[in-house]
This record gives sequence, structure tokens and C-alpha cells, in this order.
Amino acid sequence: MAVRFLGLLLCLSIWLAPVQAATLLVVGDSISAGFGVEIDRGWVTLLQQRLNEQQRDVQVVNASISGDTSSGALARLPALLAEFKPQWVVIEIGGNDGLRGQPPALLQQNLERMVELTRAAGATPVLLGMQLPPNYGPRYTQAFAESFVLAAKAQDVPLLPFFLQDVATNSALMLGDGIHPNTAAQPQLLDNAWPLLAPLLDAATQ
Repeated sequence: MAVRFLGLLLCLSIWLAPVQAATLLVVGDSISAGFGVEIDRGWVTLLQQRLNEQQRDVQVVNASISGDTSSGALARLPALLAEFKPQWVVIEIGGNDGLRGQPPALLQQNLERMVELTRAAGATPVLLGMQLPPNYGPRYTQAFAESFVLAAKAQDVPLLPFFLQDVATNSALMLGDGIHPNTAAQPQLLDNAWPLLAPLLDAATQ
């Protein structure tokens, strides 16, 4: 009788144990780190707020670092995957590669490798692409933008071609440096990313 009672208690403890929230990891640069933006008003924080409002049991981890490149993010990714064990990884990286004139082929290679590592860890990747100002020249800016497209096609991964769509060309939504979105732009950034993220989150709950 005592054995049955202990077995019942064990089953109840398993049933009543809290379900650990799923984790969405954002690996990015200053755009996602919120450079020049109030700490609680960046688009990643707004994403967590939207998920909470929708009662989605998802924890957002922001592992973005201002100034980071795709090579730096790639080097950091294995440890981040091991530590946080995410279900989804949003890869928002590459802008600094372009600003430093690094080869687009290297960016594509790094993006593809990050996607591969993400999938190998059992997580679903998403790419948020970037574009450069026209003063970098048409040849380089086109090759830079295409690196995201080529990486997404090669790895069959969802891609937002230009994360700063409807933001970068609006001076009212940019800081004085003309590179970083300001606080007013953060809701638009979330709205830009949301159409890629929502279906993945929905699929996980079905």
C-alpha cells in the first residue's frame, strides 16, 4: 500500500511540475542590442511584451552585442546554444560586416554555418537581413544584400530581406548617425519581424 502511495505521489509531482518556458534566442548586433535606445524599449523587449500579452509561454533571450560581426556571432553561437537550449534562434547579424567592407562571401558562409549549428542543436533559425546605404557603391551593396538571400536559399530558412524596411529611409525613425534606429522605430522593427516569427511560434503550439 505504501509503495502504491509513493508511486501516486511521484506521478502527481510529474504532472504538477511547472512546464519550462520555450526560449527564443536573438543573436544580433547594435540593432537588436538597442544602441541609443532606452533599455526597456528596444524591439526585443517589445517582442517579449507581445508574447506575454498573447499568453505565449516563451522566454526571449537577447544575446546581441553592439559592433558584432557575423564572424563574432558565429564564434559565440555554440556556447549560447549550449547554455540557453533555445527552440528558435533569430539571427540578426551582418550590418557591421558591410560597414567594414568585409567580403559578402564570408558573410554568406558565416550565416549558413550559424543556421547549421542552430539546427544541429534542435532549434529553428530565422534570418533578418540588412542592406547598406548607396554610398557603398552599387556593386558592393548588391552583393552584400544578396549574401542573405543566397544563404537563406541554400539553407531553406525564413528570411526578412531588409529588417529596417520603412525605417532606414525615414529620418524621424533614425538616430543622428543615420545608421541606428531610434526609440520611435522599435515598434516598426517588431512589426517587420513578426510575420516571420508568428508562424513558427504558432506551429510549436499546434
